[in-house]
Amino acid sequence: MYPEYPLVKKCLSQIEESLGWGPSEHWHNDVFSELSEKIQYKTQVLLSPTTLKRVWGKVNYKSAPSITTLNTLAQFAGFENWRDFKNKNKDTKKISVLSKVNSNLGIIMLAASVMAVVFISFYSLKGSQPDTEMNTSSVYFNSRPLAKGLPNSVVFDLDIDSIQSDSIYIQQFWDPTKTITLEMGQKQATGQYYYPGYFRAKLVVDGKAIKQHDLFIKSEGWLGTVDYEPIPKYVDGTDILQGKLAFPPSLMEEIKTSDELISSTFHIVDDFGAISGDNFRLTTRLKNSYHEKWAVCQKTQIIILGTKSSMIVSTSIPGCVSEIGVMMSDVYLSGKKHDLSSLGMDLSEFRNLTLEVQEKQLTVFLEDQPIFSERYNESMGDIAGMRFQFLGAGEVAKVHLQDLVTDKVIIDEDFN
Repeated sequence: MYPEYPLVKKCLSQIEESLGWGPSEHWHNDVFSELSEKIQYKTQVLLSPTTLKRVWGKVNYKSAPSITTLNTLAQFAGFENWRDFKNKNKDTKKISVLSKVNSNLGIIMLAASVMAVVFISFYSLKGSQPDTEMNTSSVYFNSRPLAKGLPNSVVFDLDIDSIQSDSIYIQQFWDPTKTITLEMGQKQATGQYYYPGYFRAKLVVDGKAIKQHDLFIKSEGWLGTVDYEPIPKYVDGTDILQGKLAFPPSLMEEIKTSDELISSTFHIVDDFGAISGDNFRLTTRLKNSYHEKWAVCQKTQIIILGTKSSMIVSTSIPGCVSEIGVMMSDVYLSGKKHDLSSLGMDLSEFRNLTLEVQEKQLTVFLEDQPIFSERYNESMGDIAGMRFQFLGAGEVAKVHLQDLVTDKVIIDEDFN
């Protein structure tokens, strides 16, 4: 038993009642797995089935739930956080205690004054450093890919023996839902990656990232993907290099006959050296080669992958610019809230597009004419790769990447 056990039981009872799954004493493992998914969907916080079984008393566990767990359960029950739940579920029996408190108010105030002096003196000696800060010096967190190319499994090596928590997980990259739940004392975990990229893996305890490192999964040259979920179809360089980047006729037919929206992408992710993502020029010649049915908008994206952040420039036909957006590291412009009509264009035939970035100022050129310009604030780091993504399918006839700091040409592909 811990001090807040009765309140936790009350919160759990309210959750059980709202779910309508029957008494929790009859719940089996699959029920807790389903509950974990429901909680994550509603709160965007992952509580593992094991954590939930501990809270519900299905697993012997001596410690009280962490504040992250309590906040999440309270939010799932319909409250703002655990404090809000406590405030709205106060025990009315406490009211009767007030009369006894009033009769001894003088003694209580004197004792409180003495204790205040003691605490002020104590914290003055300790200084301003918080004593609740987690010591992460003995925590180890690293990773290693198991193969070249895609798909790729990654082993995470761990030393988390010093951590006491019921909420420990690995966030594999930017998407907070792509997580691996850990148990206390666990030494290794594995993750699956289906796309090349420069990922930042984080070790998260009680909702806070305490360790992180970069994970580089290269494409081994140009790679094509038909972006099925959750596993794409891979097309290597020998099948997409046809005097240009393009998918073979059999795959084009597969895309055209699909009744569901599907995108396809050309990737190149590699170590290009120290080329700044804040000072470069990318010139490309491309077209959207399928624009029927669900692909009528010709949505096309050029994606620059940086070691710290990314840049995404989207285009579409003029009538669909409400559905596109531009991301520049820390700045995102949605076509729903900003006028992106300058990025509306017909790409049913080859057009020349240039992305030029100088000191965090992006300018987009169409056929050498500037059509869009905006600034961002946070550095993208060095360029680690790029993608050309098409709703449906597209073709790329030229890629020219130049470092504007050194004037060095990094990629010069005409594919002929």
